[in-house]
Amino acid sequence: MTNAVKICALASGSNGNAYYIEAGDNAILIDMGISYLQLSKRARARGINLLKIKAVFITHEHSDHIRGLKTFCNKQKTDVYMTHGTAGGSRSYYLPKNAWNEIRLGETIEIEPFRVHCFSKPHDVKEPCSYRIETKGLNIGVFTDIGHIEAELEEQLRLCHAVFLETNYDEAMLRSGPYPIDLQNRIAGPLGHLSNNDSAELVARIQPPHLHTIILSHLSEHNNTPHIANKAFEKLQNKYKILIASRFDAGPMLTVSESDCKL
Repeated sequence: MTNAVKICALASGSNGNAYYIEAGDNAILIDMGISYLQLSKRARARGINLLKIKAVFITHEHSDHIRGLKTFCNKQKTDVYMTHGTAGGSRSYYLPKNAWNEIRLGETIEIEPFRVHCFSKPHDVKEPCSYRIETKGLNIGVFTDIGHIEAELEEQLRLCHAVFLETNYDEAMLRSGPYPIDLQNRIAGPLGHLSNNDSAELVARIQPPHLHTIILSHLSEHNNTPHIANKAFEKLQNKYKILIASRFDAGPMLTVSESDCKL
């Protein structure tokens, strides 16, 4: 599979996020929300050489997406991209000493062999974004921390062969769980997160023509379970390969081709 791309959720959840995309001898990372020690441990477990990573793209400044960035950049020379709003909202101890590169909403950054498309998403920070990674004729989406579904998300999803798609919470668990009502409303609100049903209904409604693999991502510790998230996609499992990103360990290294995804 000469056009195959490798992907792995090295971390996914409110305790940390890092999504790895590799094409040949080059790779990029979307978010760096775990410690460098944890990243290294999980990478070794999946046979990943971190020196392949040429750039890190940050979606927004919440700590579970950026807390490990500064140490990572101190350990190895890597370009960093984020929006101006994300940089402005980040605490200084999260930012690398070397200059970060600004990426604008709607912009595409080319780092061979990748074309990284940046687009706006609704979340409760100043200038958050999602990324679609295009390489070797394939498109991989990293779509998490999204308060509600907009037309741009639908358009980007239609181009994807595989996607890390947010399934943050189950509505019933959220409303009956331990969170105070203000936090419940924030999570379920238009600048919060997508539920299991939100994401399942999105895929069922637009039926992306190229999509074959969905990695359910950013599951809540208190308001979701892998079983419940998977059940929400039950009617889609004959058409798509449905996998779940772990909150605690690196997920499997997946090899994505135009028509399939293999472990």
